[in-house]
Amino acid sequence: MSNGQWYPPEWPDRIRALAAGELTAVTPRRAATVMLLKDTPEGPAVHMLRRRASMAFAGGAYVYPGGGVDERDSRPVRWAGPALAEWTVRLGVDDEAAAQAIVCAAVRETYEEAGVLLAGETADSVVGDTTGDDWEADRAALVDRELSFAEFLDRRGLVLRSDLLGAWARWITPEFEPRRFDTWFFVAALPEGQRTRNASTEADRTVWIRPADAAAGYDKGELLMMPPTIATLRALGRYEAAADALAAARDQDLTPILAQARLEEGRLVLSWPGHDEFTKHIPTGQSPVGGGTAGEGSVGDSPAGGSPATGPAEPTGGAR
Repeated sequence: MSNGQWYPPEWPDRIRALAAGELTAVTPRRAATVMLLKDTPEGPAVHMLRRRASMAFAGGAYVYPGGGVDERDSRPVRWAGPALAEWTVRLGVDDEAAAQAIVCAAVRETYEEAGVLLAGETADSVVGDTTGDDWEADRAALVDRELSFAEFLDRRGLVLRSDLLGAWARWITPEFEPRRFDTWFFVAALPEGQRTRNASTEADRTVWIRPADAAAGYDKGELLMMPPTIATLRALGRYEAAADALAAARDQDLTPILAQARLEEGRLVLSWPGHDEFTKHIPTGQSPVGGGTAGEGSVGDSPAGGSPATGPAEPTGGAR
């Protein structure tokens, strides 16, 4: 039975070209994505978006809200939570400006794509309902890049609540992809009084779903996902409450996960360190069509497909 692993048919040719020195790896762009959780009687549910089937990249895949870092995300903002020096160490970056930009991108993209804002008027408060027309005008201005996140927070008199985020994982798009992202995955709980909505132009559906149910849908080939998405879903399925997952974030390993490709006995082998379930064995001279077979890591026949089988090449609800 084929699972829902997204696997574009052009990968084998690109892997061969990279190995032959015919392809130059592009520098990955920094990005952030947020696994937004809320408690239900059956346990925590996570907010996911389905990319429009018409999207050239990962059409139909389920992903978390997220996207690339805006160069303006490093502008000074009112800040609450761990100091930037602490975030710099936790995220494994070289300076505080980079750490702030990544955290700001996570908060900004969650607001842009899900309408949820992790900010408050004080260091221990969070805004309530953000669905009014004036909020929507500001959200649209952020999406259109007419307004920086720093300007938005300043205009509203808000403090960014970095303490409401927990860094969870880091995945980097493979070197053979034409568009690459270095993506930090965060976990957060839905603030009281706020509600999600499909605010993304790249998604045709949003769902609240238990991680275990989403993983089961993937295993049956019913839900299309990329490796970072399903890997983080499986990890989230261990927790009985959103607060438990957020508390566990501090112990998560943020060593970057980058796919590796090698030739072995006449086959291309594509693997993700620490995640054997995603390994692909591709006969040289053959291009696969679709996803892999659960358990075997061989090439199957399911359709393509959220935070990629690689590390997001499009980390938004566009690991992407």
